[in-house]
Amino acid sequence: MSAGRVATALDAEDGNPGRVLQAALDAVRANQRAALAVVLETEGSTYTRAGTLVQFSDAGHVGWLSGGCLEPEIERRALDAADHGALDWMEIDTRDDDALFGGNAVGCRGRQRVALIPMAAVPGIEAVLVSWLQGDNTLALQLHVDGRLSWHCGAAEVSTTLPSLPVEWNSGAMQWRLQWRPAPSVLLLGAGPEATPLLPLLQGLGWRVQVVEPRERWRARLPDALPLPGTQRPGEVVWSGALPDAVLVMHHNFELDRDALEQLAATEIPFIGLLGPARRRDDLFKVLPAAACAALSPRLRSPVGLALGGRGPDAIALSIAAQLQAWRHAAPGLS
Repeated sequence: MSAGRVATALDAEDGNPGRVLQAALDAVRANQRAALAVVLETEGSTYTRAGTLVQFSDAGHVGWLSGGCLEPEIERRALDAADHGALDWMEIDTRDDDALFGGNAVGCRGRQRVALIPMAAVPGIEAVLVSWLQGDNTLALQLHVDGRLSWHCGAAEVSTTLPSLPVEWNSGAMQWRLQWRPAPSVLLLGAGPEATPLLPLLQGLGWRVQVVEPRERWRARLPDALPLPGTQRPGEVVWSGALPDAVLVMHHNFELDRDALEQLAATEIPFIGLLGPARRRDDLFKVLPAAACAALSPRLRSPVGLALGGRGPDAIALSIAAQLQAWRHAAPGLS
C-alpha cells in the first residue's frame, strides 16, 4: 500500500464546502436559477472567512454568510445576478456604530467582500465541480473585477468572461485567487453501534467517509457500509482512491482489529484510532509483531476519542468526531 496523502495535521483553514458545491452542481444540472456567493476577503469580526461559499437558488440557500439576518438581501442580489448572467459584488459592512446603538446591529463588527457568481453562465463548470467532489484535487478560482474568471480542479478547467456589475468598494484588490483543498477522508473499519451516529456527524463536518464491514449481519446496521471486495481477506484495509487521512478500527472483534492494525502499521496514514479500552490495545499489542507495534505507536489513538463524558454509542461517536476535528485543525492538546 502507498503512503497516505499527508503526514501532519490537515489545513486548519478548511471548512466544509462540500455540501455547498454539491448544491451548486445540483442546481447547474437542474437548470435552476442560482448563484454561488464567494467570500473574497474579510476585516474585523465576521461570521465567515475568505473562501466561505454559499449557494443561493429559488429553493433557498445552502451555507451561511451571517447568522441569518443578512441572507434575505444577499439572496435577492444573488438571484438577480443569476437572472442577468452577470457577476455582482457586495460589501457587507457591520461596523456601523449608529446601527449598534440604534438596536439594528447584527452582532458582528466587521466587513465582508463577496462575489456573486451565476454558475449556469460558466460553461463547463459541471466537470470542475464533479472533479472536486469525487476526489483528491484542489479546487482553484481566479476572479477579476472585469469579469474574467477561471475554475480549475485536476484535469478539469474552465475560463470565461462574464458581464460584471460595478464593485461596491473603492479600494483593495482587483483580482483574487482562492482555493479549496480536498475534503479530509476517514475510513471506518466496522459498522458497529457507534458507526451509525458517527457517520452523519463526520459528513456534516465535511469529512469524506467510507465504512467497510466484512460481516453481512453487521452491514445491515448501516446501509452505506461496503462489503470487502472478493480478493480481500477480513480486516484488510480498503479505500477507493488515495489512502485516507484517518482510519478508525472499530470492529468489536479482536481478530479483525488485529489484522487491520497489522496492515495499517505498514502505511503512513497519520491518524489511526482504535475503539475500546487501553487494556484491549495492550492485548492486541501482545499478539502483533514488535515492528508493527513500533510503527503504530506514534500514530495510534487508543482509546480513540476525547474524554467528554457520557456513555453509549452516541457519546462515543461525539468523542471520536471531536478528536478527529481537533486533529484536523491542529487544536493544541486535543488531538
